[in-house]
Amino acid sequence: MSPSNQSAAAGGPGNTVSPGITLVVPAYNEEGGIEGVVRRLSALTWDEPFELLVVNDGSSDRTSEILTELQAEFPGLHVINHGMNRGYGASLQTGFKAAEHDVIVITDADGTYPEDRIQELVQHVRDGADMAVGARTGADVNIPLIRKPAKAALRKLASYLAGTRIPDLNSGLRAMRKDLVMAYLPILPSGFSFTTTISLASLTNGHRVDYVSIDYAARSGRSKIRPIRDTLGFVALIVRTVLYFNPLKVFYPVAGFLMLLVMGSVYFDMWVVESAPNLSDKTVLLFVAFVQILSLGMIADLIDKKSRL
Repeated sequence: MSPSNQSAAAGGPGNTVSPGITLVVPAYNEEGGIEGVVRRLSALTWDEPFELLVVNDGSSDRTSEILTELQAEFPGLHVINHGMNRGYGASLQTGFKAAEHDVIVITDADGTYPEDRIQELVQHVRDGADMAVGARTGADVNIPLIRKPAKAALRKLASYLAGTRIPDLNSGLRAMRKDLVMAYLPILPSGFSFTTTISLASLTNGHRVDYVSIDYAARSGRSKIRPIRDTLGFVALIVRTVLYFNPLKVFYPVAGFLMLLVMGSVYFDMWVVESAPNLSDKTVLLFVAFVQILSLGMIADLIDKKSRL
C-alpha cells in the first residue's frame, strides 16, 4: 500500500483479506493530537502482521503536513486523503474498505483513548468476539458534565431497544472483525453515528460484543460534536436502527400507550360524561390509531423475519 494518496476503493470488500491487525484513525483538523497518537500506535508490538492507516478527512489545519512528516519517520504509516471533509463515518468506511487485515481497530486522533489497551481489545476478538468496545467507564473519564445527562439517556434508550445493557454506546475505541462491518456497510452513516449504528446492528442481530472498561482523557483541540443537534440525531438514529432490526421493540410500546389512552377515553365516555353513555369520536380515533400502529408493527416484524430467511 502506497503511503501517498490512495483510492478509497483500495482493498475493497472483494479483495483478499489476510490475518492480521489494521489500525484505522480518522483525522479531521487534529494537528494537536495526531502526532502523539501515531507515535504511540507505532510503538505497539504485535506477533502478527499489522498496518497503521490514517484517513485525513479534508483537514484544513496542519494535520496533512504533520502526517507527511510522520510518514518519513514511520514508513509503515499509510495515509488516505479525502479531498474534502466527508465525515467521521465516511472516513471509517474508507479505512475499512482499504484495510488489508481481518481485524480492524479504530481510535480517535485527538489523544483521548488509551492506546495501550488496544491489544486487550484485539485479544477479545481473537477469543471469539465479533467486536470489543473500550467502554468509557474507568476511574478517570473526562467527559464534559453538560454532555453526561444526554449520553446517559441515549444509552438507556438504546439498551432498552437493543434488549441488553450497553455500557458505552458510541465509544471510538473498538476492535472488530472486518467482515462484521462490511456486512452492514450499506446502512452505516457518514457522520458521528457510525459507531452507534454498528453497535446496535451487532447487538440486535446476536453478534458477540464484549466491553472492556477504559479511561478517557481530555481531548486535544476542539470537539466536533454539536450537543443539541447531534443528540436529537442520535435519538432518531437509535429508533431507526432498531426499527430496521427489531421493529416490535418500537411499535409495541407505542401501541401499548395508545391502548391505555383508549381505555381511559372509554372510561371517560361511559362513566364520567353525564349524558347518555356513548363512545366519542376521540375514542374511536384513538382505537383506530392503536389498531394501525399494532398492525404496522406486526407487518414490519414479518418483513424483518422473512428477510432473514
